[in-house]
Amino acid sequence: MNQEQKKEALAKLTPTQYAVTQEAATERPFTGKYDHFDQPGIYVDVVSGEPLFSSLDKYDAGCGWPSFTQPIKHRAVKEKRDQSFGMERTEVRSKDSDSHLGHVFTDGPQDRGGLRYCINSAALRFIPVDQLVAQGYGEYQSLFK
Repeated sequence: MNQEQKKEALAKLTPTQYAVTQEAATERPFTGKYDHFDQPGIYVDVVSGEPLFSSLDKYDAGCGWPSFTQPIKHRAVKEKRDQSFGMERTEVRSKDSDSHLGHVFTDGPQDRGGLRYCINSAALRFIPVDQLVAQGYGEYQSLFK
């Protein structure tokens, strides 16, 4: 994503989406549209459209934000040490647009790798399985067969 494309994409964001992705804000728990959402499909970066997470890796952690055991492709996200608010955490950002997504913790399901990617709904856009091809994400359709 080049600077002009990013500028155009940022102009289309809601104030909440902008605050989360560009200013590392956090949605209030249990308020995001994808917290209690379980349709099959993929979640992409609201800024760049980069595929980030699959519904196959989503689970209810009870924390108030959508939680995933892993990214759809590990190279799609990057991790960064976060010591804000007097806490030691690992921030998760999208690789392509450098959007703040949320944080990753080591208290996830042990049988699925032990990680919990705790992600803000405002950083995501959902693509249902039946729209993957039409929206240019056909390569991910095979995950759901």
